Amino acid sequence: MANIQERRDQNGRLVSFSIRVYRGRDSDGRQLRPWTTTFEVSPNQKESAARRKAETFAAQFEKDCKEGRTSDSRRRFDEYADYVIDLKESRGAKHKTIASYRDLTKRIYPEIGHIKLKDLRADDLNRFYTKLSETTVKSTVAKSMVDLPAILKEKHLTRAGIAKSTGLAECTVSAAVRGNTCSAKTASAIADALGMQFDKLFLIVNENQTLSSKSVTEYHRLISTVLRQAVRESLIPYNVAANAEPPKVTQKEVDSLQTADLPAILSALETEPIKWQVITHLLLITGARRGEVAGLTWQNVDFANNQLKIANNVLYSADVGVYLDTPKTDESFRWVAVPQQTMDLLKVWKKHQKEDAKKKSEFYQNTAGLLFTQENGSPIHPDSITTWLDRFAKRHNLPHIYPHKFRHTMASLLIYNKVDIVSVSKRLGHSKTSTTTDIYSHIIKEADRQNSDLLENIFLKNA
Repeated sequence: MANIQERRDQNGRLVSFSIRVYRGRDSDGRQLRPWTTTFEVSPNQKESAARRKAETFAAQFEKDCKEGRTSDSRRRFDEYADYVIDLKESRGAKHKTIASYRDLTKRIYPEIGHIKLKDLRADDLNRFYTKLSETTVKSTVAKSMVDLPAILKEKHLTRAGIAKSTGLAECTVSAAVRGNTCSAKTASAIADALGMQFDKLFLIVNENQTLSSKSVTEYHRLISTVLRQAVRESLIPYNVAANAEPPKVTQKEVDSLQTADLPAILSALETEPIKWQVITHLLLITGARRGEVAGLTWQNVDFANNQLKIANNVLYSADVGVYLDTPKTDESFRWVAVPQQTMDLLKVWKKHQKEDAKKKSEFYQNTAGLLFTQENGSPIHPDSITTWLDRFAKRHNLPHIYPHKFRHTMASLLIYNKVDIVSVSKRLGHSKTSTTTDIYSHIIKEADRQNSDLLENIFLKNA
């Protein structure tokens, strides 16, 4: 029986039905690409009537498919894009990537989804990119209008307690309590946890902003990916996205800490809990991404050779919550050498964690052997690292600090100290050396100027 799925626009209006018919498997047992088509819904048509007509249409389409009366030459972009996304998911693409693809299609399909693959042109894409660049994104958010920290204190509640009772991330609750904007859903959950009315605590705020060039480029990349697959499968002769012109993305200079800032940061760290000392220390020394540090396990700590293996990545997705995944790319699986001081600090932390786990044995389950966990032993939310560093910097009057800033700082220091770019790239886990040179181009130029001064001192000082 044909599979029928609804498609709705951004306003929730039913615009079409996606129809798929199972084709079976090939001689090697691989599932064949399904037959697909779309049933359009008239603007004034009732949803119940539209569904009945779509079901009749689907039944006929299934019959035509099985009797050989269909043709891929009529395949629309949205139908084929759904197939490509499903294909990538079945081939092991990361959950975060697939979720991002599906989110991007919400704007792509209303604009070019109806166009057949063979009829899609570069000017169609250029018009879409221009429209995206001019799009004003409206978002409805909530902002506290009372002193939430005082209310929590009055009710003898903690941010961690509210997070646990609502299922929200602690960093999300903390941000809302501090007065940052949050989703209406988050605000409603916090109000319920406090036993107070929503409108007594939060004010609904409408925010408007246009899409950045970087965001528009993400749409272009997905479209290009879909069309590239169509070329591979001989559905179209060439990828028209290659002839389109998405907006140019200007590479910003990386934000790194000054060398003079580091002693103050390290000194301030000595007054903080051991867990956060270790996390911050590792971010600076390894240059690893925050999710990679959050995903470290004791099994991948090589005390004998003073090195750590980056083999996990902790991520967050709205549909599944916090989860443990593999690193970003194949090259992100790597061993990172660290100094003896780092290993000594890890030994102290390992002993502390074991003692703490014994005290919480009734509800503490660190089955993955993670270095850093929540109170119950589950992976920590990657945003919690960002939140803690922000508070840490404010607490000690330090420059603004966030996880990736340590990564940029480590890379910049290595480049300034004449470490070859291949070694820097491998330590960062970049898939290509060109990625490293693109990101740190201004640092490389500055290092080259230092090389020029060095050569002048060597060759021309006695001239």
